[in-house]
Amino acid sequence: MVHVEVRSPAVVETEPASKPHFIERVPGLLVVLTLAAAAVPLGRLVPVIGGPVFGIVLGVLAGVLVPTLRGSWSRPGYEFASKTLLQLSIVVLGTGLSLQQVVRVGSDSLPVMLGTLTVALGGAWLFGRLLGVRGDTQTLIGVGTAICGASAIAAATAAIGAKRSSVAYALATIFTFNVVAVLAFPPLGHLLGLDAQAFGLWAGTAINDTSSVVAAGYTYSQEAGDQALVVKLTRSLMLIPIVIGLVILKSRREARTANRLATANRVGAASGEAASAIGHAPGLPWRRMVPLFLIGFVAAAGLRSAGLVPNAWQDTLSLVGTFLITSALVAIGLSMRPSELRKAGWRPLALGALLWMSVALSSLGLQLLTGTL
Repeated sequence: MVHVEVRSPAVVETEPASKPHFIERVPGLLVVLTLAAAAVPLGRLVPVIGGPVFGIVLGVLAGVLVPTLRGSWSRPGYEFASKTLLQLSIVVLGTGLSLQQVVRVGSDSLPVMLGTLTVALGGAWLFGRLLGVRGDTQTLIGVGTAICGASAIAAATAAIGAKRSSVAYALATIFTFNVVAVLAFPPLGHLLGLDAQAFGLWAGTAINDTSSVVAAGYTYSQEAGDQALVVKLTRSLMLIPIVIGLVILKSRREARTANRLATANRVGAASGEAASAIGHAPGLPWRRMVPLFLIGFVAAAGLRSAGLVPNAWQDTLSLVGTFLITSALVAIGLSMRPSELRKAGWRPLALGALLWMSVALSSLGLQLLTGTL
């Protein structure tokens, strides 16, 4: 599992208990929604880039060109959009998943999907350590490559509270290799002589965002596009165990940090009392292990699988989900400082490149080993 950067518990405890009134959030939300309303159509015009990437870019540019947009008056609205709207977007996107589709993929494709997932997460841990890319950035690039690009980055961000700069690095990295994949995969597939099923499995496991999977798959053939999309949707379900794992890992690290701080503060206490206090540290609440937005995601997928979400609603729900996630990323972009983006340099992009190549090659290798190539 990739490394998760943990904030000090003291930071959490100093946050204000009272939440901003809704009226205080309105000015910032209006800015966010206005920019998102521009980003989503741009994303539909250029689906390889997508609304979420346009959203964070427009947010950063607006904040740089109009510094007053970063005033204290806008902060409550930005915080609401970057947290609450982000979590809500994950729930809405769950309506696009059907468990029946997952079953139809068949057992033959599961070893390839699980294998590439392991390669992506293990590679993020290994290459991240070698390149010095750690913490949130390492986690988000690993999860985004392993599962479903921007949607996975959004879910992981909602689960661990990732830094704004890390979200931007991860999205930029995923976007770069989505474009490369859309352009390179179809000719490479023909060069390798892949049939439609093999190419669909390759694209569905080795390309990140759904829009890019669709673009590459249907460029190859109709049958390849259908296969790639189903594989991609099945791969998206891996969000559930990964997000739960990230939340548990982060919470346990926070608990260990809290125990160390408590021990250090008991300088004059008897060692037995200190050990007893640590031994009876409170357990991990279920709400921390299973975030509400993840429960909503599973429930939405369940409703879709039960036929309670009509097919006629899919385009509208997809648009709503994209608008919500784009709004959240606009807010993150508006809150960023250019200096935050300059610190990491080329290393996150190198990590993304290594992971992308590792997943693409391992997908073909696993297909060869399992007889699906």
